[in-house]
Amino acid sequence: MFKKEYLGRGIVTVCGIFIIALTLAISVFLLVKGTGVFTQFHHSVAEFLFSDNWAPKDVPGEGGGHIGASIYIMGSLMTCGLALLIAVPFSLAGAIFIAEISPRLGSRILQPAIEIFVGIPSVVYGWVGLTILVPFIRDKLHAPMGGYSVLAAGIVLAIMIFPTIATVAADALRAVPDSYRQAAYGLGSTRWQLIYKVSVPAAKSGIFTGIILGLSRAFGETLAVAMVIGKTRVFPKGILYPTNNLTAAIAADMGNTANGGEYNMALWAMALLLLIISLACIVVIHLLARSGEKDK
Repeated sequence: MFKKEYLGRGIVTVCGIFIIALTLAISVFLLVKGTGVFTQFHHSVAEFLFSDNWAPKDVPGEGGGHIGASIYIMGSLMTCGLALLIAVPFSLAGAIFIAEISPRLGSRILQPAIEIFVGIPSVVYGWVGLTILVPFIRDKLHAPMGGYSVLAAGIVLAIMIFPTIATVAADALRAVPDSYRQAAYGLGSTRWQLIYKVSVPAAKSGIFTGIILGLSRAFGETLAVAMVIGKTRVFPKGILYPTNNLTAAIAADMGNTANGGEYNMALWAMALLLLIISLACIVVIHLLARSGEKDK
């Protein structure tokens, strides 16, 4: 019995150490590759973040080009921000229905149906957006570039992050103690007063965690966005115009650049920026979780 216990503990410990080591190795690798364009080719971080002049050279060891990635950064910020604006109200409404309005129907039917969307490949979302959403935006909203736009990318991303936000928010609402609800009803609260004055405030850390998890997934999504965003290297004049983002640019160009060249290292710098954004989201999640524990 004790041997089995120690064996199980040892296996779990080894797996945990392996995961930590793998995460650190990936982070160090991206740090080395992503900073090469600054250390080896002597570009500035300000140029990378704020310039729109993107013309790196694709010859190994030869620099002198320009690595302004602000168009890609702005494209990622616009599409992810629009996706949050669309997805959060629907996700929060779905979570409230699942946890507060009809818990039995929500837990048995609605939440499993929502969770199915998590397993759908991103190419399917992109294909549906390409064949249905893009023509709709072109014909009904008269988009100037054939429907490929920030709006199309934002809607596709919103659909993709909706299940993550909704399920995490529903779990957070379920975790609110029943004593809170009983006390609210005892004071004469209606169901809606209970929801927006008691349940939602009590579950706010979990709800924000779901939102940030959805945001981190939106920043990392590649294929579905690349299929509908238009992939044009210009600042969009509005949400009906096309642009490009970080992940689509990396996916489109990484395989066609020379290893060790300025172009290749500039793309690695984009990957490092995405890692930093993901780490920042994780830090915010932990801070929210700690604040939620203190509130309790």
